[in-house]
Amino acid sequence: MQGKLNDLTQTTSLTQFTLLGRRTAQHTTLTINIDMKPFTDIHDELIWRGSLYDATAGAEQILKTEKVSCYNGFDPTASTLHIGNLLPLMCLARMQKYGHTPIAILGGGTGLIGDPSGRIEERALMSIEQIEANAEAIRIQLSQFLDFESKTNPAKLINNADWLCTTNLIDFLRDVGKHFTVNTMTKRESVQGRIDREDGISFTEFSYQLLQALDFLVLYEREGCTFQSGGSDQWGNILGGVDLIRRTHGTRADGFSLAHAIVFPLIVDSKGDKLGKSIGGAPALDPKIFSPYRLYQFFYNTDDSDVIRYLKLYTWLKPEEIVPLEITVQDEPAKREAQRTLAQEVTRTVHNQNGLEQALRVTRAFFKGSFDELSADELEDVFDGAQSIQITKHQIENSTFNFEQLALESSLVSSIGEARRTTQQGGMYLNSERVQTADRPITLQDMLHGKMIIIRRGRREHRLIRIIN
Repeated sequence: MQGKLNDLTQTTSLTQFTLLGRRTAQHTTLTINIDMKPFTDIHDELIWRGSLYDATAGAEQILKTEKVSCYNGFDPTASTLHIGNLLPLMCLARMQKYGHTPIAILGGGTGLIGDPSGRIEERALMSIEQIEANAEAIRIQLSQFLDFESKTNPAKLINNADWLCTTNLIDFLRDVGKHFTVNTMTKRESVQGRIDREDGISFTEFSYQLLQALDFLVLYEREGCTFQSGGSDQWGNILGGVDLIRRTHGTRADGFSLAHAIVFPLIVDSKGDKLGKSIGGAPALDPKIFSPYRLYQFFYNTDDSDVIRYLKLYTWLKPEEIVPLEITVQDEPAKREAQRTLAQEVTRTVHNQNGLEQALRVTRAFFKGSFDELSADELEDVFDGAQSIQITKHQIENSTFNFEQLALESSLVSSIGEARRTTQQGGMYLNSERVQTADRPITLQDMLHGKMIIIRRGRREHRLIRIIN
């Protein structure tokens, strides 16, 4: 344990952790005295958190000694941001905490084209109306992370449609296009993945990197923005903007580049899967699409091998708060204290305190089996994807089903005999109540919100019975 903490100390430039403890076969008693210096700049904190994958030469020195403006783009190709946007959002918010000015760019212009990065096929073009509606929804989500009312360094929200949709084609080709060679453009990772495929890549998507470079140039000239951030898959595109600014404006008097790139790592779990991929798509940050309860459960179910890394990446917790959690993961993993903290912190950050309280309330009700405490929408959310069957209200009125028949019909048991034995052992439940006799009739009074019944076996096996007219 001491070696583990010392390794952490060496990589974070923090003072040494002192660990005093007594270990027995039954338990471990640990007292941690942490005397550490706070981070002095955003660069050191991003390094410690594992948020910084790469940066241009000179970026570290500037972030340590100057206040800068940094932008990150968010194309409104959907009505919500998703879990993949959480890392850049947190990094922009951290930069603001250190006095830098974050700029969130809504891609009202680039969204009409579509970024080919990470895609194996052409995007379907979206209408201007769709893009504008999505941009407005995303604007609201961004305000949960960035302070647009700060007295000292307020965040800025800018739509690149303001210039991209009014740019003259001939001017664009002369002022931007002449600085890029097709040789360089075809070597971009986003292009290489498509160029050898039968469908190839259209000129529309091929030109995306030029539009992104123009964004950086315009923001440099209008806003004094000298940093662009993004995922590691955006490295080539961002460098295009850095180079365009160099070609059109030269370099600083001290020899540093006028513009810089910082990129974040692609976040994969211990199995090598992209975060969120295993549940059929990245969780949305819109509570109407992916509820606070589901977001809480998503992070609560994080593997032990990933949880400390996620705590660093996605929460505001400081090293002295995370290190004890790392110890509990190693010594008492069954407590899942780190996962619980991660789920609470992320849910609060994304959906505020009210969202967290809702998630905790639903979680408590579910694990207590108190389904009558939940609304119809909350029940639908909790049992989304669960095994279910449909029966009609007419069947209930005609006493077609008693409990044991319903348990068999829904595959909660494999036989009537099994249903009876499990009931006698006290392991069968109808909604929130333990079933006393397996042949108890199912009545209209058993329906929750007039549309569903929950039956379960033990604590973990549930079936949703949907009632249709």
